Amino acid sequence: MESTRHPAETGGPPPADAHRSSVVLHINGVTQTLTVDHRTTVLDLLRERLGLTGAKKGCDHGQCGACTVLVDGRRANSCLLPAVAQDGRQLTTVEGLAEGERLHPLQQAFLERDALQCGYCTPGQICSAVGALAEVAAGFPSHVTPPTAASGAPVELTDDEIRERMSGNLCRCGAYPRIVEAVRDVGGPAGGQEAAR
Repeated sequence: MESTRHPAETGGPPPADAHRSSVVLHINGVTQTLTVDHRTTVLDLLRERLGLTGAKKGCDHGQCGACTVLVDGRRANSCLLPAVAQDGRQLTTVEGLAEGERLHPLQQAFLERDALQCGYCTPGQICSAVGALAEVAAGFPSHVTPPTAASGAPVELTDDEIRERMSGNLCRCGAYPRIVEAVRDVGGPAGGQEAAR
């Protein structure tokens, strides 16, 4: 009688590519074709295979935001994203925000405002802020956006808006006041068009 069990259950090796797939990812403007294990997260792929160590492994449960990157312009916790599910997507890490030697406006604002201490969470904070300002400019409301705000119009960037939108990014050093200032410097009252570039 022929066994219908998986080879791994019978002690034999699994088929060569049973748990790996080829994906095309556009990372910081560079197209890469990679073969990845189905269990590999975007965070591990970036750090371990591609040497892009800006995104940090903090909690590894999507609760601290240290691993935040942009996926098709939207912020996401890379520790929760299976790499195989991102086929064809544009991924931007903190390393991809600058244009050569010219820092992204939020990177510059974080430096000028001294919006960091140990710096561990800073790459995730900056990527999250880029995504948050794009959401503000596109008119996406948050929990604190007034119900009277015009639908689809840029949201007024108050300190409460910044705090709410950045609440998924923890800073164990407590640099929150300076982070809010840096985001406000770039986003301004118009809704962050410069940061969303």
